[in-house]
Parts: sequence; structure tokens; C-alpha cells
Amino acid sequence: MNKKEIAFLNQGSTADLLQQSGQVLVQKSQGGGGSPIMRGFEANKVLMVVDGIRMNNAIYRGGHLQNIVTLDQAVLERTELVFGAGAVVYGSDALGGVMHFHTRKPQFDKIGANAYLRYASAASEQVGHAGWNIGFKRLAFVGGFTSSDFGDVQMGNIRNDAYGNWGKRFKYAERINGQDTEVTQENTNLQKNSGYKQIDFLQKVAVKINDNITNTVNFQYSTSTDIPRYDRLSEISNNKLRFAQWYYGPQKRVLIANHLEWKNMGFADLGKLTLAYQDIEESRHDRRFNNPRLNHRTEKVKVLTANIDFSKQIHKSELRYGADFAHNQVISTAFAENIVTNVISPLNTRYPDGGSKMSSFAGYFTHTFELSKKFITTQGLRYSKVDLESKFVEKSFFPFPFSQAKQNNQALNGNVGVIFMPVGEWRFALNASTGFRAPNVDDIGKVFDSTTGSATTTGTLVVPNPDIKPEKTTNIELSIRNKFFNMLTLEAVAYNTWYQNAITVQPFALNGQSTTTYGGFPANIVANQNSRKAYIRGLFVQAVAELNEYVTFTSSLTYTYARIQDATLGEIPLDHIPPMFGKSAFRINTKRVQTEIYALYNGWKRLQNYASFSGNEDNIQYATQFGMPAWVTMNLRTSYQFTKYTQLQIALENIFDQHYRTFASGISGAGRNFIMTIRGNF
Repeated sequence: MNKKEIAFLNQGSTADLLQQSGQVLVQKSQGGGGSPIMRGFEANKVLMVVDGIRMNNAIYRGGHLQNIVTLDQAVLERTELVFGAGAVVYGSDALGGVMHFHTRKPQFDKIGANAYLRYASAASEQVGHAGWNIGFKRLAFVGGFTSSDFGDVQMGNIRNDAYGNWGKRFKYAERINGQDTEVTQENTNLQKNSGYKQIDFLQKVAVKINDNITNTVNFQYSTSTDIPRYDRLSEISNNKLRFAQWYYGPQKRVLIANHLEWKNMGFADLGKLTLAYQDIEESRHDRRFNNPRLNHRTEKVKVLTANIDFSKQIHKSELRYGADFAHNQVISTAFAENIVTNVISPLNTRYPDGGSKMSSFAGYFTHTFELSKKFITTQGLRYSKVDLESKFVEKSFFPFPFSQAKQNNQALNGNVGVIFMPVGEWRFALNASTGFRAPNVDDIGKVFDSTTGSATTTGTLVVPNPDIKPEKTTNIELSIRNKFFNMLTLEAVAYNTWYQNAITVQPFALNGQSTTTYGGFPANIVANQNSRKAYIRGLFVQAVAELNEYVTFTSSLTYTYARIQDATLGEIPLDHIPPMFGKSAFRINTKRVQTEIYALYNGWKRLQNYASFSGNEDNIQYATQFGMPAWVTMNLRTSYQFTKYTQLQIALENIFDQHYRTFASGISGAGRNFIMTIRGNF
């Protein structure tokens, strides 16, 4: 998706932008969220990259991640979605695919500006953006600033009576006269406590040293207000709210990078050296209803990375090679606050309190060779080494039988493929590859209540396990594409992934005990373990029909099927696997007007296809008694170019005001949503 397409899709966040592609399913637990699923993998099993820099860090978890919202879609030059294992080029974590986000580049000898104001009714959303490019002969600046204000999300009103009051919000917690109070909502479609605010800033400075060498300094900053965790705040136990407070603190991301590019060297046509520093802070804050104890847990991650990449064309061969290094340092702190007495007391940290370090080094080589006009072959190889060390100091909360956790993992990954173009526009491609993901600090050292207990129910507590091993995949993929009648392009992609040492949460014994007390409530002890193996199979089909010079029809569908192979239970569903989903659209393009009428749709996720093992991430508690229902939304968007410099965009999403939830989500999708955007480009 290039910047023109991104502007036309006109979404409030980068997570929503990916959902609009129709090829990625996005789970949400709160308004300020969005966890992309690619080929049955999610969170720390798909890789996010911005400007060639890994965003995945040592505490990316296996559940659902909202880090993608810290990327400002208003400053993106383009977004690339690479499906399937990308371990050879990108390394660890790229099991399901890679999302590579490229922010805008400084342009020399050009001065310009752009701005827009956006309003969306479903969340009373107000977004303002200003961007600039100031380019001279050898010096150029590009930047952007975005301020976003998202209110509480109004869900759809049209429901299926078979699901009763599913999704409705009847009450929320509020502190009144020093007491937690359940406030009754008149508007049960308003998802109270789902709004937040965010600001994003980008500034790049490029210097053209000579015609072959350019150096660019890249600064990115994102922060937010507190982000309420809507799914937890809406949980009911014994007809009472479980939580009075549950929110993420301001999600801060700072990136400082230096990109040095040079061309026309003897050993490479193009080279790039990127040095980067990232400073990330995130926190969690929760308090039970009618309990004065407010828990605060904060994580700070500092990441240093270095990447060097080269490409070289030699006759009919294209070579790409390089190396990368990353070092993560994690500091985890915590304390409990009595909101009545203001007394501060100790609290166990989410990650090892003695700190954690995680480092990786890798080198890779890929080769593409054009045997003939009909045959192209590809090969690649990558060696990776990942080291991790965590220290446990305070053991009064949990008597861990160890003081530190160490890991030293190595992996050799490869891929081989062939492309065959026999005649006309027929194209066949067959590819085999391997992937891996080294355990990170979240996998090994996390203490977390994945399901909270109560006086009448037993919760689930995830405890550290330093003995897990890397996850591995073996993949094979076949794609077929052809253009018929000079107007209809059909494409089909089928793949199978064999998944070994899959890290999943399973029952665990700590000091011989399988249960404990956590937060004053009973909890079953579980831990990340990789005693399971699984397979994931999928099919993607797409049709693009160019009906005439103005009208194009596109339709895509993604189907995924996955099972864990258990020696005792047989084949059981793997978690994170979305139902069938897709998008169909008619788009009309003229000189001044661009219009799209489209449908987004999801199939059923039936109960028998939900993961049943302990600690899974399918969130069945947020579905109906039958599972997650299928849904379709009808939508319309249009843009009109008034002048060379000004444009008006109007959209109506979820026209029929359907109530729906995306698979595994704890918050409902927006109801009928009117959007208006005014853009200026100068």
C-alpha cells in the first residue's frame, strides 16, 4: 500500500489500516489496540519493521499486542505485507510474516506541505495532521505531527436476537464520594472507557554527501494518554464488576536512527548501514472493584540495533547479503498503592526484577538467478545466534527455585524456490523455507494472571520457565496466477506450515505445587512450554477484474486451519487461528473522483474450533454461547479533488449498523460511522 492508497483508505490507526487490506485480521482488546494475525500467527510470532529497524523487542508477548498503534499511518510512504516465514532475511519472530512500514523520505530540491483534519462519528474521533518537506540541493528535511483524540466507541445497534444482550454495556465503575460505584448506562451500545488520546511526531534530516552517498537521521516519537483496557473493565463476576480500574499507562516509543546509503561500489550496487536506538516504556495498572489496592507495573526497554545490507547484480544473478545485531535491556518495576491511605507497598514485577538482557547476531545471503525468461530460482541462508539472561532477586512473592535464567540459542534457516512462467501471463511459484523464534524475556520470565480469579472462581497464573527452547517452522507454499481475457487476474496461494516446539501455556508445577494464591485469590499454575507440535494450513484466493478504464472489482478470501498434535488428546485446535475472512470491493477512479463500495466479512468461529488448552489466547469468554458469529459490514468511501491542492473525503462505514466482534476481541466493532476528512497538499 503506497501513500496514495493509505490516504484514500483514511483510517484512524495503522491497525485499522491493515484490517482494511482484507488480508490481515486484527484483534482488539481495547480502543487503543490492534493485534494483526498473519497465517495463523500473532503478536511476537509476526515481525514488525519500521524503516528497516526491528520493532519486536524482548517483551513482545505471545498474546495480543497493541504496539502497532504507535506507528503513525499519516507519515507512511508505503506498507509492505510479506506473508509466510521471513526468517532468512529478517531473522527471529518472522514465523507468520513481516509487516514492513516505510516512513516518508526527505526529497531534495522540493518544498511542500500537507495537512488534514479528520472527524469520525462512531468514537467522536478528531484527528489533525501537518506534514512538511523542505529540500535544498544537498540538504532536506521531512516531518509530520499528528494529534488524535478518540472517544468511547459506539457499537452497532442491529443484533441477532439469538445472542441476547451479547456485547451490551449495562454498567461501568466510577469513584463517587470515595466509594467504588456501579453506574448504570442508559446507552448500552456505548463502550464506556474505550477512548484515549495520542500524539505522534516524525523528523528526518538527509544530507547528500555526493551523488552516491546519502546520510539520513531519523527521529520518531509516539506517546498517549492512559489507555483503558476495555475487555477487563467490562468483565462481570457474580453480577458485579471485577475491576474498578484497569488501564495501560502512556505508551511511549522513541526511535533515533542513522541511515547511511551508498551506491555503485565495486562489491555492491547498493549498500545501507543503519544504526538505531529505541526507548520504549509501557505500564499496566489495575484495581479490583471495592479494593483500595491499585497495582502499578512498569516496563522500560532500551534497544540498540545495527544492520548492514548489500545488493549486487551480476549478469542474471541478484545477490543480497548482510548482517545485523540487536541488544535489548529490560528493567521491570512495580509497587502497590492504597488509594485511600496513600500507603505504598511492595509488589511483584511482571518480569525478572534483577533486569534482563537479550542479544542477537546474524548474517544472511540470498541469491536469485534467472535461468531463462521462463525460470527463476531463489535460494537463501541465514545463521542466527541469540543470547538471553534474566536475574530474579526478590523471591518473597514467589519462591522460584532459580536465581537466573540463561539461554544461548543458534539457528540456521534457509529457503529455496522456483518461479515458472510457461506462457502468456501464467505464473507458478513453489517455495520451501524454515523459520524460528528464539524465546524472549516475556516467554521465559513473565509472572502474569492470564485469567483473574475471584472468591468463587479459580484463576490462572503464568510463572517463569527458563527451560523452553526456540520455536521452529518448516513451510511449503504454492502460488498460481494468470490474467484472463486481458482483464481478469486470478491468484491462489496454498501453504502448509509444520510447527515444532510450539510455545503454548500449559499446566505447570512450581516447587511441586500446581496451585497457588495470587492477588488474594486461588490460581492454577501454568507456564510457557514447548512440548507440542502443530500444523497450520491455509488458502488465499484473490480476483481482480478491470471492468473498464474507470471501474475495478477486487475480492479476496483467506482460510486457515490449524491443529495441535497431542499424543493423548489427538488433534486439538491451536489458538490464534482466525475464521475465514476477506474483502470485496468495487472502485471507481476518474480524474477528480475516487469511490469505493466494499464489504468486509468474517466467517463463524464455532466453539469446537476454539483452543481448549489452559492459558490459550482465543478469549472465548468474549464470544457468544455458540462461538464468534459471522459478520458482514457494507461500507462506502469517496474522495473529490476540488483543486490541485485541496481534497474532501467522505465515508460511511458499517452502513447497516451491524453489531459484530472480530475473533478473540473483547471490544465490539464500531457501529455506523460517518467520516469526513479535509486534505491540503501544497
